[in-house]
Amino acid sequence: MTQNLIDMDVLHNAAHLAKSLSDGNRLRILLHISQEKKSVSAIVHELSLSQPLVSHHLKELKHSLLVRTQRQGPFVYYQISDPGVLDLVHALSSMAKDLLFAKTNF
Repeated sequence: MTQNLIDMDVLHNAAHLAKSLSDGNRLRILLHISQEKKSVSAIVHELSLSQPLVSHHLKELKHSLLVRTQRQGPFVYYQISDPGVLDLVHALSSMAKDLLFAKTNF
């Protein structure tokens, strides 16, 4: 049996991305900014999260290149960087649902 070897850098990058997506609030933020760009204050208000928490998560998402920013006057707006991220979030949600279903029916 031949084993596919994946470059370690690719695995490291995939692990970094998975870690960035491993927080429920980050996923909520990504879904929230998927349709239009939003300011930190709008995200705070609409998701009922604290400003420091939202800022922390946005920093992590920006570091992972999952969001991009646009400055307009004194405000910074955040937007999802690639719509493919939503496909990944939906795939993870579907897999989690299937795994939980299998666990309860085992």
